[in-house]
Amino acid sequence: MNATPEILAVLTDILAAVEGDERGALWHLTEPGRELDANLVRLPPGAEVGEHQEDVLDVLLVVLEGGGTARAGGRDLALEDGTVLWLPRTSRRALVAGPDGLGYLTVHRRRPGLAIKSLSGADEGGEGPCMLDRVCPACGRLSQDPAPVFCSRCGERFPER
Repeated sequence: MNATPEILAVLTDILAAVEGDERGALWHLTEPGRELDANLVRLPPGAEVGEHQEDVLDVLLVVLEGGGTARAGGRDLALEDGTVLWLPRTSRRALVAGPDGLGYLTVHRRRPGLAIKSLSGADEGGEGPCMLDRVCPACGRLSQDPAPVFCSRCGERFPER
Protein backbone atom coordinates (compact mmCIF):
# COMPACT_ATOMS: atom_id res chain seq x y z
CA MET A 1 0.00 0.00 0.00
CA ASN A 2 1.31 3.45 -0.88
CA ALA A 3 -0.87 5.81 1.17
CA THR A 4 -0.58 9.58 1.01
CA PRO A 5 -0.22 11.46 4.31
CA GLU A 6 -3.28 13.53 5.14
CA ILE A 7 -4.90 15.35 8.05
CA LEU A 8 -7.60 13.06 9.40
CA ALA A 9 -9.08 15.17 12.20
CA VAL A 10 -8.55 18.18 14.43
CA LEU A 11 -9.03 16.60 17.82
CA THR A 12 -9.30 19.87 19.75
CA ASP A 13 -12.22 20.89 17.50
CA ILE A 14 -13.96 17.55 18.10
CA LEU A 15 -13.55 17.92 21.88
CA ALA A 16 -14.73 21.55 21.78
CA ALA A 17 -17.96 20.48 20.06
CA VAL A 18 -18.91 18.01 22.82
CA GLU A 19 -22.01 18.94 24.76
CA GLY A 20 -22.92 18.05 28.34
CA ASP A 21 -22.05 14.64 29.68
CA GLU A 22 -21.31 13.05 26.31
CA ARG A 23 -18.81 10.25 26.80
CA GLY A 24 -17.06 7.50 24.93
CA ALA A 25 -15.16 7.27 21.67
CA LEU A 26 -15.62 10.48 19.66
CA TRP A 27 -13.24 9.59 16.81
CA HIS A 28 -11.08 6.65 15.71
CA LEU A 29 -8.82 5.69 12.83
CA THR A 30 -10.67 3.95 10.02
CA GLU A 31 -8.17 4.04 7.16
CA PRO A 32 -7.74 0.69 5.40
CA GLY A 33 -4.36 -1.02 5.54
CA ARG A 34 -3.21 0.81 8.67
CA GLU A 35 -0.96 -0.76 11.28
CA LEU A 36 -2.12 1.51 14.12
CA ASP A 37 -5.34 2.14 15.99
CA ALA A 38 -6.13 5.45 17.66
CA ASN A 39 -9.20 6.58 19.59
CA LEU A 40 -10.28 9.97 20.91
CA VAL A 41 -12.18 9.33 24.14
CA ARG A 42 -14.01 11.70 26.45
CA LEU A 43 -15.12 11.05 30.01
CA PRO A 44 -17.39 13.59 31.73
CA PRO A 45 -16.53 14.79 35.27
CA GLY A 46 -16.28 11.89 37.72
CA ALA A 47 -16.77 9.17 35.07
CA GLU A 48 -14.58 6.08 35.20
CA VAL A 49 -13.05 3.42 33.03
CA GLY A 50 -13.05 0.44 35.37
CA GLU A 51 -9.95 -1.56 36.14
CA HIS A 52 -8.96 -3.83 33.29
CA GLN A 53 -5.90 -5.45 31.78
CA GLU A 54 -4.73 -5.40 28.17
CA ASP A 55 -2.78 -8.61 27.63
CA VAL A 56 -1.68 -8.11 24.02
CA LEU A 57 -0.93 -4.43 23.33
CA ASP A 58 1.04 -1.57 24.82
CA VAL A 59 -1.06 1.61 24.83
CA LEU A 60 0.06 5.23 24.71
CA LEU A 61 -2.45 7.62 26.31
CA VAL A 62 -2.17 11.38 25.65
CA VAL A 63 -4.34 13.78 27.69
CA LEU A 64 -5.75 16.53 25.45
CA GLU A 65 -8.09 18.29 27.88
CA GLY A 66 -9.15 18.21 31.49
CA GLY A 67 -7.52 15.82 33.89
CA GLY A 68 -7.99 13.01 36.31
CA THR A 69 -6.24 10.01 37.75
CA ALA A 70 -4.88 6.79 36.29
CA ARG A 71 -4.63 3.88 38.69
CA ALA A 72 -1.81 1.76 37.30
CA GLY A 73 1.03 -0.28 38.68
CA GLY A 74 -0.43 -0.10 42.19
CA ARG A 75 -0.34 3.71 42.36
CA ASP A 76 -2.36 6.77 41.40
CA LEU A 77 -0.88 8.85 38.58
CA ALA A 78 -2.05 12.44 38.07
CA LEU A 79 -3.27 13.17 34.55
CA GLU A 80 -3.39 16.72 33.24
CA ASP A 81 -3.48 18.45 29.87
CA GLY A 82 -0.41 17.33 27.90
CA THR A 83 0.41 14.26 30.00
CA VAL A 84 1.68 11.23 28.06
CA LEU A 85 1.18 7.90 29.83
CA TRP A 86 2.58 4.57 28.70
CA LEU A 87 0.47 1.56 29.66
CA PRO A 88 2.54 -1.56 29.02
CA ARG A 89 0.73 -4.74 28.05
CA THR A 90 -0.30 -6.93 30.99
CA SER A 91 -0.55 -3.90 33.30
CA ARG A 92 -3.81 -3.37 35.17
CA ARG A 93 -5.23 0.12 34.83
CA ALA A 94 -8.27 2.28 35.55
CA LEU A 95 -9.11 5.93 34.83
CA VAL A 96 -11.17 8.48 36.75
CA ALA A 97 -12.01 11.86 35.21
CA GLY A 98 -11.48 14.96 37.31
CA PRO A 99 -13.94 17.86 37.83
CA ASP A 100 -13.37 19.16 34.27
CA GLY A 101 -13.74 15.76 32.63
CA LEU A 102 -11.00 13.99 30.71
CA GLY A 103 -10.36 13.98 26.96
CA TYR A 104 -7.58 11.70 25.75
CA LEU A 105 -6.13 9.98 22.71
CA THR A 106 -5.04 6.34 22.84
CA VAL A 107 -2.65 4.90 20.27
CA HIS A 108 -1.59 1.28 19.90
CA ARG A 109 -0.67 -1.33 17.33
CA ARG A 110 -3.70 -2.52 15.42
CA ARG A 111 -5.30 -5.53 17.03
CA PRO A 112 -5.45 -8.54 14.72
CA GLY A 113 -8.93 -9.70 13.76
CA LEU A 114 -10.53 -12.61 15.53
CA ALA A 115 -10.32 -15.96 13.80
CA ILE A 116 -11.51 -19.47 14.55
CA LYS A 117 -8.79 -22.06 14.21
CA SER A 118 -8.67 -25.77 14.86
CA LEU A 119 -6.06 -27.34 17.11
CA SER A 120 -4.01 -28.03 13.99
CA GLY A 121 -4.03 -24.30 13.20
CA ALA A 122 -6.09 -24.64 10.01
CA ASP A 123 -9.07 -22.33 9.49
CA GLU A 124 -12.33 -24.25 9.71
CA GLY A 125 -14.67 -21.35 8.99
CA GLY A 126 -18.18 -21.22 10.34
CA GLU A 127 -19.50 -18.96 13.05
CA GLY A 128 -18.22 -18.76 16.58
CA PRO A 129 -20.40 -18.91 19.67
CA CYS A 130 -22.60 -15.88 20.29
CA MET A 131 -20.57 -13.17 21.96
CA LEU A 132 -23.00 -10.27 21.64
CA ASP A 133 -22.91 -9.74 25.41
CA ARG A 134 -19.19 -8.94 25.00
CA VAL A 135 -19.70 -6.26 22.31
CA CYS A 136 -19.59 -2.69 23.65
CA PRO A 137 -22.95 -1.00 23.04
CA ALA A 138 -21.24 2.38 22.50
CA CYS A 139 -18.30 1.66 20.19
CA GLY A 140 -18.75 -1.95 19.03
CA ARG A 141 -15.46 -3.34 20.33
CA LEU A 142 -15.45 -7.02 21.27
CA SER A 143 -14.14 -7.44 24.81
CA GLN A 144 -11.63 -10.20 25.47
CA ASP A 145 -13.04 -10.42 29.01
CA PRO A 146 -15.74 -13.11 29.26
CA ALA A 147 -17.68 -10.94 31.76
CA PRO A 148 -16.81 -7.32 30.91
CA VAL A 149 -17.84 -4.44 33.15
CA PHE A 150 -16.30 -1.50 31.25
CA CYS A 151 -15.15 -1.22 27.62
CA SER A 152 -11.37 -0.88 27.42
CA ARG A 153 -11.68 1.28 24.29
CA CYS A 154 -14.29 3.88 25.22
CA GLY A 155 -14.96 3.30 28.92
CA GLU A 156 -18.70 2.62 28.50
CA ARG A 157 -20.22 0.38 31.16
CA PHE A 158 -21.62 -2.90 29.82
CA PRO A 159 -25.27 -3.62 30.65
CA GLU A 160 -25.95 -5.73 33.73
CA ARG A 161 -26.44 -9.42 32.94
